[in-house]
Amino acid sequence: MGLLSFFDRFKAYRADRSPWGDFYFEPAGARSVSGMRVSADAALRLAAVYACVRILSETMASLPIVIYRTRPDGGKDRIKDHWLYHRLARTPNRYQNPFEWREMLQGHLTLRGNAFCQILANAKGEITELLPIHPDRVKLEMLTNGDYRYRISQAGGSELILPRGEVWHLRGLSSDGLLGMSPIELARESLGMALAAQDYGARFFANDAKPTGGWIEFPGNFKDAEAKRVFRESYQQAQAGANRGKVLVLENGMKFHEVGVTNKDAQFLELRKFQITDIARLFRVPPHMIADLDRATFSNIEQQSLEFVMHTMTPWAERWEAAIGRDLIFDSEALEVEFDFSNLMRGDVASRSAYYQSGIQNGWLTRNEARAAENLNPIAGLEQPLRPLNMVEESDAQESETESASPASDTASESGSDETANPTDAHMRLRFGALVSSNAHRLARRIHKKGVISVNDISLIADALGLSQESVKQWAKNCDPIPDETTLRKLLITLGTTL
Repeated sequence: MGLLSFFDRFKAYRADRSPWGDFYFEPAGARSVSGMRVSADAALRLAAVYACVRILSETMASLPIVIYRTRPDGGKDRIKDHWLYHRLARTPNRYQNPFEWREMLQGHLTLRGNAFCQILANAKGEITELLPIHPDRVKLEMLTNGDYRYRISQAGGSELILPRGEVWHLRGLSSDGLLGMSPIELARESLGMALAAQDYGARFFANDAKPTGGWIEFPGNFKDAEAKRVFRESYQQAQAGANRGKVLVLENGMKFHEVGVTNKDAQFLELRKFQITDIARLFRVPPHMIADLDRATFSNIEQQSLEFVMHTMTPWAERWEAAIGRDLIFDSEALEVEFDFSNLMRGDVASRSAYYQSGIQNGWLTRNEARAAENLNPIAGLEQPLRPLNMVEESDAQESETESASPASDTASESGSDETANPTDAHMRLRFGALVSSNAHRLARRIHKKGVISVNDISLIADALGLSQESVKQWAKNCDPIPDETTLRKLLITLGTTL
């Protein structure tokens, strides 16, 4: 066997050739049935794959990170003065800002199923840097004691061995619990077909949108094999490069027969569209987010965007949060890390306004919290939640002992000897008087601000003071014009304690 025939065994496929020349071939990636080598880098040459990776990486990088310190009573306080917050949200390392750092790691996760960072810490155990490591350079090595370590290939051929505690490892879907599985490898055939179709389309237009291939009918015979080779090469030169599309002149009775399947017969466009949907399905990205709007409507786009947050980004965020809690937080520290999805769930102005209004009116959201959600500074006096008047608890009567003292005393004096005879009834009267005073204070403030007693106000007064609407309507006729707030409050107290 000659030397040339030996090397001929390693002949590369056309799909392996790098655009930089015929003598360099990409070493990575297994071959699919379509003949295309599929690797993470090769898959990125598909526009749909690149779009999906960008969507996932940029969305994860743009989510605010929030760190809480838990309290013994079950509550938690938001903190920013902790070293972990500075690493995750300010300066993860000396080379990258937090957006670039998270974008890179999520890109590694999306394409390769794993993301790694070397952990550098000071003498106190506080992490000073999180340095990303390319997943292709990392090998996991099991130890005899059941633990494992990481073997990292470095420039120049050397290796760096790091114990498990010095590597922050983010995993995707895993079959062994140690390493995540690469979506690109799992979907090799689907992506290989997409790459093959893209390569076919590029070559089709490189040949002036004409099907490639054909054969020449020659009624005679070539005098020898060398003459046949010379003719074939001269024909290829006459129809290649700048000569593509020029008129071909054949002699000696030769005829050219075109061989090939039309794009229509091959359903080329349908295949390309299906590949976009297939790739979006692989990464769980709604098609409209990568500009596939064939079946998009306003209503289903809104629903798909919500599902993207719930079923795509939330699981990724859970993986990040769990990995941070496992590797970056001391067991002795009562810390929790969360990604804030509020910006993705904001909706339009009308929806947010209705949300804030419902929260403020029902007492589970303060006005300053609503302002903070809109990036507005707090205002003094808006820290306390408001509660509907018909849902005020008895404890609210303690808000103003001065206000409640007068009506309570009046009520007690009217009861006379009944207080001595029945202390429980006297106590109930006292609490009722205090409740009336508290409600009257709120109602007076509301009515005085508007300057008129509306039908809705009459209903509120009746519910808050336990009166009929007819009696309140009679009372309202005597309040025109509306007096000052103090007088109005006294009138309401009198109304509630006498009827």
